[in-house]
Amino acid sequence: MINTKELALNYITNESGEKTAVILPIAQFEELLEDIEDLAIAAERRDESTTSHADLLAELKQDGII
Repeated sequence: MINTKELALNYITNESGEKTAVILPIAQFEELLEDIEDLAIAAERRDESTTSHADLLAELKQDGII
């Protein structure tokens, strides 16, 4: 997840000096989009049942994956 304090932001201002838009490097923009998508997926799956780590390992071993 991107650290918002490290964003290389540049601002566009109007004649009054009020910030109206933001410019940031494409790589940082894409990373922010990825973070938003990850958070949306986590929110959608919030109510799903969970599996313990031990049960997951047992299932993976049973399926021959590990």
